[in-house]
Amino acid sequence: MFGGRSFMVNEQLVVSALKSGDLLVRIPPARNAELTALPGVRQAEMGTGRTMGPSWIRVDAAVIADEASLAQWVGIAVARDGGATEKS
Repeated sequence: MFGGRSFMVNEQLVVSALKSGDLLVRIPPARNAELTALPGVRQAEMGTGRTMGPSWIRVDAAVIADEASLAQWVGIAVARDGGATEKS
């Protein structure tokens, strides 16, 4: 799915590791502006100009190059709304 390997928690998709090395991360929509303001983070798209909505961001491979950084982003996704239980 999404051209890479996707991971689910509690039957909800939380992250997808893309072939490019980037990571799609499901986030709380209320944190979208905060997180997309960080370097190397942008709104996820499904094709040029087709955003995936405020629940999905794309994190550049360089941002998650070390284990601690990757763990931080996966943690944001898993903690989303109490463990990724909200449907959106």
